[in-house]
Amino acid sequence: MTERTQSNASRKISVELESPPAKSFPDATRDQDTQDHVTQGLGVLTAVVFLVGEMAGSGVLALPNALENAGWIGIVIIVACAAISAYTGQILGRCWTIVQDRYPSLRGHVRYPYPAMGYITYGTIGRLVVSFSINFTMFGASVVYLLLASQNVQDIVKHLFKFNWSFCYWMLVVVCILLPISWLGTPKDFWPIAVGAMAATSIACVILVANMTVDIPDNPRVIHSDVTLLSFAQAFGTICFAFGGHPMFPTFQSDMREPSKFPRVCYFGFLALAVMYLPVATSGYFVYGKSVKANLLQSISPGAMRMIAEILVTGHLFCGFIIIINPVCQEIEELLKIEKHFNWKRAVVRSLMCLLVAFVAISIPHFGTILSLIGGSTTTLLAFIAPPLIYLKLAATDGPWKSFTVPLFEKVANVEIMVVGLVAGVAATYSAILSLASPDAFTPPCYINITAASGS
Repeated sequence: MTERTQSNASRKISVELESPPAKSFPDATRDQDTQDHVTQGLGVLTAVVFLVGEMAGSGVLALPNALENAGWIGIVIIVACAAISAYTGQILGRCWTIVQDRYPSLRGHVRYPYPAMGYITYGTIGRLVVSFSINFTMFGASVVYLLLASQNVQDIVKHLFKFNWSFCYWMLVVVCILLPISWLGTPKDFWPIAVGAMAATSIACVILVANMTVDIPDNPRVIHSDVTLLSFAQAFGTICFAFGGHPMFPTFQSDMREPSKFPRVCYFGFLALAVMYLPVATSGYFVYGKSVKANLLQSISPGAMRMIAEILVTGHLFCGFIIIINPVCQEIEELLKIEKHFNWKRAVVRSLMCLLVAFVAISIPHFGTILSLIGGSTTTLLAFIAPPLIYLKLAATDGPWKSFTVPLFEKVANVEIMVVGLVAGVAATYSAILSLASPDAFTPPCYINITAASGS
């Protein structure tokens, strides 16, 4: 049987089984791209590195302040979020394996696997909701990464070269550096970036904890803020964001040599994240108390250790930006029918996307609230609500394939995860919107500050 005949047969089978039409998805069966995928895809260890490299940077910097807003119970929430996110991540991976078994046309590299699962289970509405949530989450996270990276670059240059340039200008410099790197294709094409991101953050975490230990004598009397419902909800959004890498998980899995092993990636990856997050978050909470800032690096004492940590975390943010903006770019390229190999159209689309991220960052230079808003809304939906919904729907869908049954205790656990995620997510989103609308929290856009400075 020829390659074309096999591909046509896959489409015919999908239609005959009254499944979603195979033509709605990229045809990844038996072509050269799939053969390259099988031999050159990500291994388990490399996928773990990508998972940690995608999430760790902003979480390390933001969790101490989130813990202060939530109180000591925030430590329990961090552990619970890590465990639940690992579970929902592995069932999301299981869902993708099931979908690929049922629909041969979805085997191989697929540019947008998560929306495909939404379409398989809940039709066009499911695809649109998942697609919008992913794009909003990853685009917003890119804004957060750009803001943090620019703030760190400003601080590094200020202390090393005594040159104090507004971080609004540094945002433009940083995005120009990142722009050509964003042209790389899919995660398997830039695995060294993920390795660099994970290594930089791991070393930075050790240095940060050491620096905060040195700062203990300078903070003999630590005062903590009063926890309110709004501050607690906003802290939940930040914690969810720190563990909410689910939009990227199906993309990583799709690029693996053995996608069925993705559950291992989730367990090892989230264990590594918890080991990195907890010492930094608890140290910041107990050493600085209410004085800890949204960006932890702005709270620790200046010196060589802080400078090294800043450089390392900034390196992670640079690498992480490339990883998280990639799914958004891939979906746009699919809509525009741009070829998968490198070409000038890809360069133009991704350059425009980077410039759009920069414009939003310049317009809303307040990363803490943006982070909480994303964490409480679409991140919660993609991490805590959509995976159980898709999993339970696949189990309940009959067809000419091998069925599976979800045990009662697991059904109850999935429903509880969805309910808790929904309630907490709505509260976190509401809290973040109130914070954005508050006159006290308003930060003028960079172009207003620049114009004012030029006028004076």
